[in-house]
Amino acid sequence: MDEITLAVPRELGETLPEDSDETLVAMQREIDQYEGYINGAIAEGESEAASAAADVLDRLEERWEQYDEFIVELRAWGQSSIYAEVWCDFQYALIQQLYDHEELGEALDQERHARLVDDGIRLSDAV
Repeated sequence: MDEITLAVPRELGETLPEDSDETLVAMQREIDQYEGYINGAIAEGESEAASAAADVLDRLEERWEQYDEFIVELRAWGQSSIYAEVWCDFQYALIQQLYDHEELGEALDQERHARLVDDGIRLSDAV
């Protein structure tokens, strides 16, 4: 499996106010951590890579929901939500980039489904 590379979408940088260099640096730092974690696991094998990517995906989804809640809260208080919106979009972009990786995307789906089964969640339980 090839190593992954993630990136901050250009549109997000263009959305931020002009004095937002610190935000872009923080986003790149987050990307570096995720890439290092997943690429280290890729060196160990496909199942390890899928497990690491699923860990990262869980974290990204958690943060996506968190920033989404911040947007509503900031708007309710009459505050600008631009940073929360950009961070929310950033989390989604990284999720999409992980799934767009050809070899990793399929293995990631399998790992996430296996985790659901291991957790005891069955489709019939949702009804």
